[in-house]
Order: sequence, then C-alpha cells, then structure tokens
Amino acid sequence: MRHMVMQFLSDNAASVHPALWQAMQAADAPDSPYDGDALSQSLDAAFAALFGRDCAVLWAATGTAANCLALATMVQPHGGVVCHREAHIEVDEGGAPGFYLHGAKLLLAEGEGAKLTPAAIAAVIDPIRNDVHQVQPHAVSITQASEYGRAYHPAEMAAIAAFCAGRGLPLHVDGARFGNAVAHLGCSPWEACQGAAALSFGFIKNGGLGAEALVFFDPALADVARYRRKRAGHLQSKGRYLAAQLHAMLKDDLWLANARHANAAARELAGAAQDRLLHPVEANEVFLRLTEAERAALRAQGFSFYDWGDDAARLVTAWNSRDADVAALARAISAL
Repeated sequence: MRHMVMQFLSDNAASVHPALWQAMQAADAPDSPYDGDALSQSLDAAFAALFGRDCAVLWAATGTAANCLALATMVQPHGGVVCHREAHIEVDEGGAPGFYLHGAKLLLAEGEGAKLTPAAIAAVIDPIRNDVHQVQPHAVSITQASEYGRAYHPAEMAAIAAFCAGRGLPLHVDGARFGNAVAHLGCSPWEACQGAAALSFGFIKNGGLGAEALVFFDPALADVARYRRKRAGHLQSKGRYLAAQLHAMLKDDLWLANARHANAAARELAGAAQDRLLHPVEANEVFLRLTEAERAALRAQGFSFYDWGDDAARLVTAWNSRDADVAALARAISAL
C-alpha cells in the first residue's frame, strides 16, 4: 500500500478493519429486513455479556444519529440537556440535537479538559427557576473520552451518576472514543459509563465502516428509540450489515485491541511533545502548541493534521497508525 501522506488528521479517516469486511461478506445472504435479522436480534445478548448487565442495543449509521436518538428519548421539546461548552453535540453536530429534539435547548457548562463535574452541572441548573418561563433540565450528556481526549475515571463517573440520579436527570454518554477511554483506564466497560441510561458506543473511529451501537441500560428508552429511529430515516432496510460490524468489533475484544494500539501511538507522540502538550494524553488525541511556521514544517515533511486555533494543532492516531509514521512524527516534533 502506498502512503502519500502520513495521516494524523482524524481517526475517521482510518481504513476499515479487515475483520469487518469479512463479517459483512459473511452476512451477505438473505435474512429478515430492517432489524429483524439474526445478527441484529442477538446484539442485546452480545452487549449484555460485555457490560455484565441487561441492555437493549440498536445500531445507528452515524455518531450524530446515535447521540441525538438517545437524547430524544430523554428530553421533551421544552426541556434542556446539560453538556460541556465544548461537547460534540454543541460544537460539531450542525444543530442536529435541536432538530431531533424538536427545539430542546443545550445548557452549556464549563469544565477543565472538556469534562463535567457535579459542581459544574449544578452551576448551570441551580439558578434555573422551576416555572414555565425557563427551560428546565431534562438530561445530562458527557463525552467519554472528552473532546480534549480526557477520560472520566470510574470515581468521577460514579459521582456524576449519583448527582444525576439525585436530581432525577437521566445520563447520556457520548462514547465516540469510548474504547480509547476504557483502554486508558484499564477498567471494565461498565465502570467507564456507570449510571448511564444510554451510551453511544462508537466504533467508526475505531476501525468500523458505518455502524455505532446505541446501548440503552434503560429498556423503556429503547422502546421509544425504535420508533424515533424509523421516523428519522435511520432504520436501514439491510440492518444485518450494520449488526455484523458490531459483532465483529466485539469478537475477541477487537474494539479494545484497536483502541490500545491508537492510544500507544498517541503516548509516543506525547513523549516527543513534552512541554508543548496542552492536555494530558488519555486517549488517542494529542493537542500541542505549534506555531504556524512549525505546522508548515511538519506538513512539508508529509504529516497531515488539523490546526487548533492560531498556535496549536490536534494530532489523532488510529487503530491502523503505522509504527514507522508515528516514530517519524515523534522525531519531527522533537527536532522542532
């Protein structure tokens, strides 16, 4: 395979893991349409085994759809979702939450590393009067790992879950890079999302093609989501191909192995960046200070990445990041 550019732009740009192509090929036979096929029908049991508890699982083709369909089961149009100011649902989903939630509002909170705490959530909701003139909080959404690659440790998850339960607010976890968080924490999958009513378990960034798992730990929400998924145009007629991807990712913990590889590559880059780092590296994203001239110098050597403001860059590693490319970028950063 010819590599014209050494890719650190996004894990969305990574190739599809061969095991998923094989799984989809194996699923290429007649079966029931929509989600009535054997693979879709067995998702609940497969994910229940992973999380060690009952759950209901729907596939979705995109992370945006998974996030919004989950939240739409929790939030009425006159309500609001507490999330971080840098949350993907606020910054990078093109108003989709408002569309799926029929106008419900995002209530923005602060927090270091794009992470929320019970105190940060309380700072947003406590001033809200309990009357019809103000938007009432209906749910909380956090991102694991966060938009700055920071992981919520099990104790932090437990504290947020307890706070949300005490306030009667269902908790949604945007797990676009959930695998990377679990790989970093070394904990069980449930410990990394404990207390969540719903988890958008991301696979596309971790070697998938076009399937995310919408995991409901509250089965009643899944019943609602099935209707909303159809109404939103996301009930694919050949759902077995999406289900096949999810099963392939779970088999032999491929999702975790892929995440571990990406995380290890990010740690290597972090070691080269040293005092340039803007955030601790706890997943597969590296944010570092780079001048415009330094960014140009790296690109001239064949490295692809996103600028992050005027004096920084974001480097993202993936399941298929080549060791040679990672080592080359680490040397180039060290030489700046």
